[in-house]
Amino acid sequence: MPSEHFEFVQGGDDPAVIARSAHETAAALVSRVRADPNPEIVERLVGFAEREGIDAVAELWSRSAPTSLPGALWRIYLLREMIRRDPAAVTLFFDRGVRRLESIDSVVAGAPRPAGPEELLRVADEILRGVFEGDLGVALDRAAAFCRVTAAGCTDVADDADAGEPERAATLTTRASRLASMAQAISTSATLWREGALD
Repeated sequence: MPSEHFEFVQGGDDPAVIARSAHETAAALVSRVRADPNPEIVERLVGFAEREGIDAVAELWSRSAPTSLPGALWRIYLLREMIRRDPAAVTLFFDRGVRRLESIDSVVAGAPRPAGPEELLRVADEILRGVFEGDLGVALDRAAAFCRVTAAGCTDVADDADAGEPERAATLTTRASRLASMAQAISTSATLWREGALD
């Protein structure tokens, strides 16, 4: 942290400093790795949350605006963590979403058909890897599509559970809503990236 920031850090974290730090770390990380995408470094970044815990990523970027570079990075790490923690459930939701949606989202997400838990975790790793090598806009599009398909699947399973398991249906409906919001934020971030306006 530059020395001039310390005058703001008295009695707690200053939101402006936190926001600036989040943007600076995200921009530095992405630009440096993309400039020289060393496979070993990329793999360390893909597995960062798994080794250090999702809280370490949250501390860096979770309070950032949804349509910002750190906000997008946070959502992609969160998506990967969701798949890693409950791959069987995400596989069910993704499969149901593919059948429910009449869109190309499942193709954009890049998951094979049929996709099992290992395949979906591999897709999540590919998406995160794409942030650091390849086209960042494509990585963001894939993440947004994955969220849309999974949200549709959660809604589908919630509809089935509505009569007999109303609490489960409510939980799944909330999850679907959160995934749909993530999809929208990530999709907007992809557009901003292509316009050179994602900071």
